[in-house]
Amino acid sequence: MTKPIYVGTAGWSIPREHAARFPGEGSHLERYARVLPAAENDSSFYRIAERATYARWAASAPREFRMAVKMPRAISHYARLRGTRAVLERFLGHARGLGRTLGPLLLQGPASFPYDGRRARAFFTLLRARHAGPVAFEPRHPGWFEPAVDALLCEMRVARVAADPAPVPAALQPGGWPRLAYFRLHGSPEMYHSPYAPVFLADLADRLRDASRRATVWCIFDNTASGAATANALDLLERLRPSRRLMGQVDPRKRSAISRNP
Repeated sequence: MTKPIYVGTAGWSIPREHAARFPGEGSHLERYARVLPAAENDSSFYRIAERATYARWAASAPREFRMAVKMPRAISHYARLRGTRAVLERFLGHARGLGRTLGPLLLQGPASFPYDGRRARAFFTLLRARHAGPVAFEPRHPGWFEPAVDALLCEMRVARVAADPAPVPAALQPGGWPRLAYFRLHGSPEMYHSPYAPVFLADLADRLRDASRRATVWCIFDNTASGAATANALDLLERLRPSRRLMGQVDPRKRSAISRNP
């Protein structure tokens, strides 16, 4: 049996041109979550929301909806994984307000941050002592794309993100812990703006189906600056609709069983 496939966008804003595809009353998140099965909360990169805010978001969404949460830049960019205990514990304590809605935690490394094995091991050990759920890491310095790094990530149960555009060719494929495949699509050739063409999305759907034979799959479109992410996510969702394990597009009689067996 294949694993779930979660498709969504970075954030849950609804561009005006796509508003008709998110019908009904409610907040943007309520309308978004009735159509797309997942979202990535990137605002946490800049500011840690209160636990009550996370709980309110969870209450706004259907039971099967999931939200990935990006770790603060205070951890990844300012401290560069060192001396992060206090901010990490605060972040985790607040994000747990999502309850069952909490999906993977996402850590994104700065492009100027090379691999430091001792620092990476210390940070992921600290994280794993406090959080048992799925974790995805998007490194952007070429030094992180080596077999020894993948071995460390596997040991720590951390998936390496498959990113487009890719800083190195290896970044196009998921790596690290093999039970989570996390795809982040930033738009190409112009990052955060360019939409993906139908031929790309058709190939992507095949890749996600193949990955779901071995791993829970996440696919987040981050090309949000011009509204392209929403259209791409909806298109991909249609292409994946025949997949019986596509979250948010499952026969309601099966949803409770799926949520018990992620």
